[in-house]
Amino acid sequence: MNHGKYVFAQITEFLPKRVFDCIVFKYSGDKGVRFFSCWNQLLCMFFGQLTNRDSLRDLIVAIEAHDKKTYHLGFGKSVTRSNLSKANENRNSKIFEEFAYCLIDIAQSKLKSENFEIKGKVYAFDSTTIDLCLNVFWWAKFRKTKGGIKLHTLYDVTTQIPAFIHVTAATVNDVNAMDVIPYESGAYYIFDRGYVDYARLYRITLLSAYFVVRAKSNLQFRRIYSLKVDKSSGVQSDQIGKLTGFYVSKDYPDKMRKVKYYDSEMNRTFVFLTNNMSLTAQEIALLYKNRWQVELFFKWIKQHLKIKAFWGNTENAVRIQIYTAMSFPIFESVIFA
Repeated sequence: MNHGKYVFAQITEFLPKRVFDCIVFKYSGDKGVRFFSCWNQLLCMFFGQLTNRDSLRDLIVAIEAHDKKTYHLGFGKSVTRSNLSKANENRNSKIFEEFAYCLIDIAQSKLKSENFEIKGKVYAFDSTTIDLCLNVFWWAKFRKTKGGIKLHTLYDVTTQIPAFIHVTAATVNDVNAMDVIPYESGAYYIFDRGYVDYARLYRITLLSAYFVVRAKSNLQFRRIYSLKVDKSSGVQSDQIGKLTGFYVSKDYPDKMRKVKYYDSEMNRTFVFLTNNMSLTAQEIALLYKNRWQVELFFKWIKQHLKIKAFWGNTENAVRIQIYTAMSFPIFESVIFA
C-alpha cells in the first residue's frame, strides 16, 4: 500500500503558505476559527476548480467521497456545505485577492521572456461581462431583468498571464476602470477604442508610460508633420499632430501620433493613436495586434474555469471564487515554469 502524500497535496505544497498566512493575519481571517481555516477554504476552492464542480453541493459531494482523506488533502477535519458557504460569505475577499497578486508576481518573475519583438512590458486592457440571474444575485444589477459583473483585466502579453483584475458591477463604464490600473513607467498599454478618454490617456503620458489605442471615427486631429512610411508594409500614413476639439485639446494638450494601417489579412484599415514617438509604425500596429490575446484569455477562462456557475450568492462569495479561479492557472504556470 502506498503511504506517500496524495497528488493534490504534493501539488499544493508549491503554494507559498507562509505568505498566505501573513495575509490572513493582516485581515484577521482565522480569528475565532477552530477547524476550518482560510487555508482549508483555499484548498477546497482549488479542488473545486481542478475537479470542475458545478455547484457548492457538487463540490461538497466530491469532498465527502474522500472523507477519510480530507485531513491529508489539506481540507481540515470538518468540511461541510454550511462551513464552506459561511466562509465564502463572511471572510474578507481581500485575502484571496492579495494572494492572487502574490502568485502573479512569482509567475511574472519566472515567465519573464525577452522573445517578444518589442522590448519592455506590454499590457493589453479590456473587460468581459459575466451574466448572472438577478433574482439570485440581487446586488449585481445590470438591466431590469438581468444581472451581471465585469472583469476588467490587465493582461501581460509577454508572460501570458493576467497582471491585474478588477471586479465591478456590469453597469460600470469601461473607461472608469482605467483609474485603478497600476501603471508602470516605460510600459506599453494597449486599448480598444472603447477606452478613448483623452484625460485618462494624458495621465498615462504624465506617468512616463506609453499607450496605443484605436481611434474613434469622430477623431479631430490636426497634422503638424508626417513621417516617411513604406506603404508595402501596410502603413498608409504616420503623422505627428494635436487634437483640435475644444474640450479634447484641453484634456490632452501635448502632441500625439496617428498611424493609419491597412491589415491585408482582415481587409480592414485601422487608425491608432499613441504617445510613443520612437517605435516604428509597424511596431505600433504589432502592439495593437497583440491586444487580441486578452480576448483569447477571456474565451479560455469561460471555457475552462468555474466563473459562470458560482458556489455562493453574495458579492463576497463571488469575488472569492473569481480570485481563486484566476489563481489556479497562474499557480499552474508557477509549477511548470
